[in-house]
Amino acid sequence: MLVDAFRWHDPGPTSSHLVSDISAWWRDPVIIAGIGPALAALVASDRPDVVMAPQVTGLIVGPLVAAALGAGLVPAYKHDPHRALADATTWAATAPDYRGRTLRLGIRDRHLQSGQRVLLVDDWVTTGAQLRAMARIVAARCATVTGSAVLVADCPPDIADELHLRALLHSRDL
Repeated sequence: MLVDAFRWHDPGPTSSHLVSDISAWWRDPVIIAGIGPALAALVASDRPDVVMAPQVTGLIVGPLVAAALGAGLVPAYKHDPHRALADATTWAATAPDYRGRTLRLGIRDRHLQSGQRVLLVDDWVTTGAQLRAMARIVAARCATVTGSAVLVADCPPDIADELHLRALLHSRDL
């Protein structure tokens, strides 16, 4: 069903590549109901205490997986110079992502305790930049990453191995 609902979008003559459109996944109640259990099935043996997911679309996938696993959710917010988080926060910068952007991700310290087991979740991984930044946050909080789960892997095998990545699809399937 994920493959059938997926579309590549041509942004026009100024773009050198097609853009993925997964918006139909969030619109279809059958698909969205199955996403959490499907990703959870890939990682259930890891027994995470919490799922960490990055803002924006990771915060759609993360809660679905957390609920399916019976785990909590730790949102990783993107730094916004116009909005400060009120609580003590641990931040990590990403390497340049697929668009060449460097981001800062942060979590509220009170949401992740030392010793907790953390599953990193996102919708799509190409460079692994956000997952790596979240892993650094987990290490800084003296917690442990159990692995990563995504809907679509679009990264080289060495990145997938480094992140202990499990995915429902690979971009070549789309």
